Amino acid sequence: MQFTEEMFARHMRPITGSAIREVFKLLGKPGMISFAGGNPSNTALEPDVIARLSGEVLEKYGTTLLQYGATDGFMPFRESAAAFLNTEGVLGGAESLLPVQGGSQAFDLLLKALIDPGDVVLCESPTFLGAIQAMREYNAKLVAMLTDEGGVIVEAAEELIKKHHPKLMYVIPTFQNPTGITLACERRKALAALASKYGVVIAEDDPYRDLRYSGEALPPIQSFDEEGWVVYMSSFSKYISPGMRLGAAMVRNPMLLRKMVIGKQSADVHSPLLTQAIVDAYLRQGLMPGHIERICGGYAKQLNAMLEGFRHFPEGTVHTVPQGGLFVWAELPQGMDALEAFPKAVDANVAYVAGTYFYPDGGHERTMRLNFSMCEVPVIEEGMQRLGAVLREAAK
Repeated sequence: MQFTEEMFARHMRPITGSAIREVFKLLGKPGMISFAGGNPSNTALEPDVIARLSGEVLEKYGTTLLQYGATDGFMPFRESAAAFLNTEGVLGGAESLLPVQGGSQAFDLLLKALIDPGDVVLCESPTFLGAIQAMREYNAKLVAMLTDEGGVIVEAAEELIKKHHPKLMYVIPTFQNPTGITLACERRKALAALASKYGVVIAEDDPYRDLRYSGEALPPIQSFDEEGWVVYMSSFSKYISPGMRLGAAMVRNPMLLRKMVIGKQSADVHSPLLTQAIVDAYLRQGLMPGHIERICGGYAKQLNAMLEGFRHFPEGTVHTVPQGGLFVWAELPQGMDALEAFPKAVDANVAYVAGTYFYPDGGHERTMRLNFSMCEVPVIEEGMQRLGAVLREAAK
């Protein structure tokens, strides 16, 4: 008797691995320059600080941090994380904050609580590949919202709501992954109004918010929400450590929060108490503002190096100019194919992610996502020269 594809659950059979994770396998190749990931820079990580805080919280709380805990979280962390989010304009207190293992778990718990097979979820297109995978695992029907340089076009989104009656809308409003685009302020307010008017939950995924290098910070969509329709999902992965897997969901609807807590009980019981205590100490000691200022200074230089490097690309290439985040989005000239060019780029020891993977319905073969956070400026300059040479040759 053999193990066959038919033994898998129907909803898992069409699910494939992340294209980005597959690209990661190439990173061990000597001399490879990767613009494919989404990791924070290693220089943004602070092992000495984490080691010090680990010792302090273990001395303070002892075995409490090594035991089982409540699913709804370690209260000191809930308090400090809520206070931190409040300074960003997010509404809600510790009683509404759910610690999660990264922002992706918050979205998974929302899907678990709300989505039946065939239910419609509105999303940007392109959007975060991990969110596409999660929605497909729950057999949601993904409907793409029209976007432009200001993000989601609200009038078009309203027409989709009238037509499809979705339960959920997924939006990355600030330095969107993969495009780097930021949703305009008036559109944030308008989306919150749509959520209330039509009874649609908005999953506001905002992990890049503080990685701003120019321009003015904008209020979250959730700050315009008076009734609790917007779930704000934050993460400490891009600021402190992705390996610690800690995020926070602000869920002001008590019924929805309760269902998400129940969903988390069966998934992992609770987020690690030690991790929550470490980040709580980090926040209470006031380390975050200085840390963010330091890493943003470095990322700004890396972003500028990448933007300048587009001069090596084929004539007619267009790209976004983000004010922050970790990504730049590019569209190659008519007739080119970023997926087709990828093996030649790998041969030249440079990697990226073809943009087609970020579209729920595929297509858009001319697009690509480039990440700048993992490479220092000289490496970015060299990588953009290599990639430009490959693409110019492919354009002939």
